[in-house]
Amino acid sequence: MTLPLEAYPRIENLLWEAHCGQISLAKIPIPEQVPGGQNVTILYEFLPGVKITRNTCRTALIKWPFTNLSSTPHMSLISPSQRLVLASTSPFRKEILQKLAIPFDTASPEVDEHELDGESPEKLVRRLAQSKTRAVIADYPEALIIGSDQVACIDGEILGKPGDRQNAMRQLHKASGKTVTFYTGLCLLNARSQCTQVACELFKVHFRQLNEAQIRRYLEHEQPFNCAGSFKSEGMGITLFSKLEGDDPNTLIGLPLIRLVEMLGNEGMEIP
Repeated sequence: MTLPLEAYPRIENLLWEAHCGQISLAKIPIPEQVPGGQNVTILYEFLPGVKITRNTCRTALIKWPFTNLSSTPHMSLISPSQRLVLASTSPFRKEILQKLAIPFDTASPEVDEHELDGESPEKLVRRLAQSKTRAVIADYPEALIIGSDQVACIDGEILGKPGDRQNAMRQLHKASGKTVTFYTGLCLLNARSQCTQVACELFKVHFRQLNEAQIRRYLEHEQPFNCAGSFKSEGMGITLFSKLEGDDPNTLIGLPLIRLVEMLGNEGMEIP
């Protein structure tokens, strides 16, 4: 059964009091005014990384129906009000998002990542980040969906992912002693409301002068053939640089976390 509206305030207060008392797991009997509620108890838990407010408690109560069972039902009531989905199978983006300590799912978006004629790097990554969220919306019609895309540019050329050793050698030779600008597109789509937030974050990498032997040793060690620019900044790629310029180091790896936290806040998900 679904709780009547008049039952919400009491349970909401109990949830809030439990949170203030730092109780991570507790039982709350359903108020007497709920028909048949004498045999039903809510077993709830606060999930890590979720900011608890009175509104969070209220949202949880409205979201979850309660079943009249003789045994105690277990319900994780305090969770993000919407499911969070990362539209990417990148292990690097997944690792970055895990820093926020909130539950999320991952999905594989099927998107053609080729640039359009005359398309600028910024427009390209913004379009692709948005396309990735749209590609999985049918499977997650109620979720907050995150999409991200990244390209590297040098001397006006979009580098992209090398794909093999030969292209990686060419990219690193071209980057030697120069500055490479990374454009990272970020999109947060509220599938429920269709509200879309899109941004592009820039990050500049200044490369050292690299010789043939250094480039070969690096590629042999790390094999970054699926990384834009042919390096992994979270690994040995850092040895190729003389200087980094940007607001968020996570942007260089592929997911602008500072901007994402801001977007999630706009959707009512306060972190921390």
